[in-house]
Amino acid sequence: KGEGLGNQFLSHIRETDAIVHVVRCFENTNIVHVDGSIDPLRDIETINYELIFSDLDILERRIAKVSRGARNDKALAKELTLLEGIKAHLEQSKPARSYEPEDDDMKAVRDYAAREGSEVFAVCAQIEEEISELDDDEKKEFLEDLGLKESGLDKLIKASYSLLGLISFLTAGPTETRAWTIRKGTKAPGAAGKIHSDFERGFIKAEVVYYQDLLDCGSYAAAKEKGLVGIEGKDYVVKDGDVILFRFNV
Repeated sequence: KGEGLGNQFLSHIRETDAIVHVVRCFENTNIVHVDGSIDPLRDIETINYELIFSDLDILERRIAKVSRGARNDKALAKELTLLEGIKAHLEQSKPARSYEPEDDDMKAVRDYAAREGSEVFAVCAQIEEEISELDDDEKKEFLEDLGLKESGLDKLIKASYSLLGLISFLTAGPTETRAWTIRKGTKAPGAAGKIHSDFERGFIKAEVVYYQDLLDCGSYAAAKEKGLVGIEGKDYVVKDGDVILFRFNV
C-alpha cells in the first residue's frame, strides 16, 4: 500500500510516518530473487519508489477533486496548497513521510503552548466522532488502518495526566479490575489510602506487578512463578501501570 495520502493523511501527516520495510539480506539458492541478486539497499530503494508512485496516484486524484471547489472554499484552498506541496516533494523522489508541512497556525500554537508549559497535539474531530461509534475491536482495526496507535481522546487523557502530575495504578480481582488515580511520587501506603483509609492506616506490604507483565503471563499466579511480583514496603513509590495487592491489618 501507499503511505496513506487520502483524507486521513491530511489530518495525520506527522502521525503516519511509521513504515516497515522487509528486505532480503541472505543468500539461498533455493529461493530465487526477482532481480537475480541480493542487494537489500536496492530493494529498499525500489520499495520507496513504489510507495512514491502509489502516493502520487492518490494525490493526483485528490487534487483533481479538491481543485473544483478550492476557489470558493478557504478550507479546500488550504488543503489544495498542502496537496500540491506534497506532490512536488514526491516528484523529487522523496517519500511522503519526510515531508514537513508549513502550517503557521500550528507553529504559533506550539510556540504559545511552550511558553505556557502546556502540551499540543493534533486531533481530527471527524475521526474521533467515527471512533466513538465503534466497539473496541472495530476501533482497534480502524486505528490500525490509519496507522495510529491511539485515539485523540487517549492522547488527551495522557497529556492531561502528565500536566497534572498524575498516574494510575490498578487493583484486580475475580469480579473487577479498577484503575485508581494518584499523584506521581505517591508511596504505597498513600496509594492504599486512595482505596480506603483503613488500607493506609493498617498497611503492611504491597504485592506489585506491572500490568503488561501480568497480561503477558496470563495470570497473577504465573507472574508470581516467574518472579515478576515484587513485595514492597512503606517506602515504595508507586509507578504508572502498577497492579497492586495491598496487605493490611486494622
